[in-house]
Amino acid sequence: MNKLLVSGLAIASLLLFLGASNNKTIKVGATPVPHAELLALVKDDLKSQGINLEVVEFTDYVTPNLALNDGQLQANFFQHLPYLESFNRERKLNLVSLAGIHVEPFGFYSKKIKNIKDLKENALIAIPNDPTNEGRALLLLEANGIIKLDAKAGLEGTPLNIVDNPKKLRFRELDAAQLPRVLQDVDGALINGNYALDAKLNPVKDALLLEGAKSPYVNILAVKAGTEKDPALLALVKALQSEKVKQYILKTYNGGVVPAF
Repeated sequence: MNKLLVSGLAIASLLLFLGASNNKTIKVGATPVPHAELLALVKDDLKSQGINLEVVEFTDYVTPNLALNDGQLQANFFQHLPYLESFNRERKLNLVSLAGIHVEPFGFYSKKIKNIKDLKENALIAIPNDPTNEGRALLLLEANGIIKLDAKAGLEGTPLNIVDNPKKLRFRELDAAQLPRVLQDVDGALINGNYALDAKLNPVKDALLLEGAKSPYVNILAVKAGTEKDPALLALVKALQSEKVKQYILKTYNGGVVPAF
């Protein structure tokens, strides 16, 4: 074989090897809607910078944080800061927020009534069973005059903290992901925005009660403490907080997801 050809092939192979070795892969855990969809939107943008984004989908709120802490993921994107802080306290972890991306307004949904004023006495209401989202659900009911909570309950109130319940509402505490599935079996359910969207519920049109866009529960990109300056993770933040992503959110989710940047 021609020596020049051999040399050319060797150089080309070396360049390919060096190019591949310069690429960095980051694994990010996410719930399907809208988190995984937004990550998919920026994959090519990161690839052009030599960063391979691998999205690992989860359908619960526990495993992604454990996987991040164990090093199976470099980041996750599914939760708000109050939930992360509560999870850190319970599990004695050190996960931190790298950036806020969007808000998914929390809503009250029902297949039995069309107006919240039609909620009957002794109605059965399904709510999330994790501390922060349970408190968030009850705060939404309180903000609309349906119940009153003990002022000491803070952001993590439970039905035990209800001090006034004129309609004698009953509560069923369930895993957040199950809430859309039980709508037929209860009088109403308070559902996280991502699970509502995943169940083809439109928060703006279908929710009888809905948080305002200024909700403090901004969904964040979370990382393990000590990795906040990782260039690949900072590139991911920049991509997620781009005008491209903002316009996609506004055009795709019809108010069910609101940009927080």
